[in-house]
Amino acid sequence: MVDASQYLSVTALTQYLKRKFDADPYLAKVYLTGEISNYRKRVGNQYFSLKDDHAKIGALMFRNAFSKVQFDLEEGMKVLVVGRVSLYEPSGEYRLIVEHLEPDGVGALYQAFEQLKKKLAAEGLFDRNQRPLPLFPKRVAVVTSPSGAVIQDIMTTVARRYPILQLTLFPAVVQGDQAADSLVKRLNQIKTIGGFDAVIIGRGGGSIEDLWPFNEEKVARALIDMPMPVVSSVGHETDTTITDFIADRRAATPTAAAEIVTPVTLIDALNRISEDRVRLVNAMHNRLKNAAIRVQRSAQSVVLTQPDRLYDQYVQRVDQFQQRLQQSMHNRLRDADHRLAMATSQLDGRQLFIRLVNLQRQVTGDRHRLDQAMRGLVKTKRQAFASAVSGLDHLSPLKILGRGFAYVTDEQGQMLKSLSDYELDQDIHIHVADGQVGAHVTTKEKTHG
Repeated sequence: MVDASQYLSVTALTQYLKRKFDADPYLAKVYLTGEISNYRKRVGNQYFSLKDDHAKIGALMFRNAFSKVQFDLEEGMKVLVVGRVSLYEPSGEYRLIVEHLEPDGVGALYQAFEQLKKKLAAEGLFDRNQRPLPLFPKRVAVVTSPSGAVIQDIMTTVARRYPILQLTLFPAVVQGDQAADSLVKRLNQIKTIGGFDAVIIGRGGGSIEDLWPFNEEKVARALIDMPMPVVSSVGHETDTTITDFIADRRAATPTAAAEIVTPVTLIDALNRISEDRVRLVNAMHNRLKNAAIRVQRSAQSVVLTQPDRLYDQYVQRVDQFQQRLQQSMHNRLRDADHRLAMATSQLDGRQLFIRLVNLQRQVTGDRHRLDQAMRGLVKTKRQAFASAVSGLDHLSPLKILGRGFAYVTDEQGQMLKSLSDYELDQDIHIHVADGQVGAHVTTKEKTHG
């Protein structure tokens, strides 16, 4: 019999195994490659799995370590992971505590760049800002480092090409962890102040890590909200950032950015103004010349030389209307005279007597025809009545009894019509044309046929 004290508790065994995991130097730092599985982004710590074709291990990445990951984890993404293996005592499961994670085959920053680029393109942000730059700008804001070569190149180019342009520097941090917040702050400040014709944002060349603040989503969305055109000049010509896609125009160098916002030099502007002045004078001269020609033609027109002719046509139309009015009045008076003569002739005494005689004759004829119609109607109705009386007489029960027929009733006066109505030893009454006969039922026999 084994002593019970020799048995270990589950907790004791689990603690022993955990110490084994934590003390093993081979498990203190392991390098793994695999695919992300069962991933769902959480607010704090991140839980997921790493798997390959034949095995799977649970993984945990604490908040601090995960905040350093520059890209978004995706289901099925192949990654390179550095971490340590540990045992979780409450469930007895071992898992990998991830301390560093990056895409397998492509850099983490590049992966983050491609993900953000795809996201913003899907929102249509790359096609939103296509605003033209003003031809003669007055104020331009520059967001860059105050100590770099960018601001010097821009100032030199503007001084040479368009010295009346006012440049306002908004100094910002352009590299490091604080750079993105600094850039957003300066852009918001420009938007609040207002009154700028354009904004130049940029810095010199460098690695992708150096240029990374210009790939931050917060910077991109701040640029989208700028009310004036934006010119991006970040890195060298071969460098491409999210800022370049968001901006209205992209310049390969700071000098090119200054040339873009000053499309003409001051000399070109003055020459253009002089040319415009000559064209304006010529245009006004031509307009005055054409106006003088039109005035001369108007002065020689019939309207001004013979104004009476303007009324000739109207006088003729007045004469036509007057003639039509007179003719219309004449016709109406003639029709009225004709109707008056006819009315007068009808009111003459002899004509009234003739009409009265004719009406009397008509009344006499109508009365005669009415009498004839009434006599014919009465005769027809009498004949129809006599025919109806004769038909009713033929259908009278008394007529039928007079021909030898009779009908039978019981003591209560109910008519007996069929054999089933009669009862043996029943007293019945036989009705004939001139009276009735009492009888007694002795037999009942049903006929066949």
